[in-house]
Amino acid sequence: MKEKNKLIRVFSGTEIPVNLLKDELEKNGVSTHIQNDFQSGIMAGFSGGGPSAVDLFILESDIKRAEPIIEGFKMREEN
Repeated sequence: MKEKNKLIRVFSGTEIPVNLLKDELEKNGVSTHIQNDFQSGIMAGFSGGGPSAVDLFILESDIKRAEPIIEGFKMREEN
């Protein structure tokens, strides 16, 4: 049986665009989780990853609702 509450990575980048997409998703009722290995490494006293190693995760069950938001965001970022 497939687990529906599994976190899936939907976007990676620097902190600013990840937080912008996070806000947009949450305004539309999609829960998010950010993993920032670089910031975590600094806080622990060692370097982990790079400044662009910020990942945005959502629940797999929210993917259908999130896809149009993510695609629209990516299109705006490219322009």
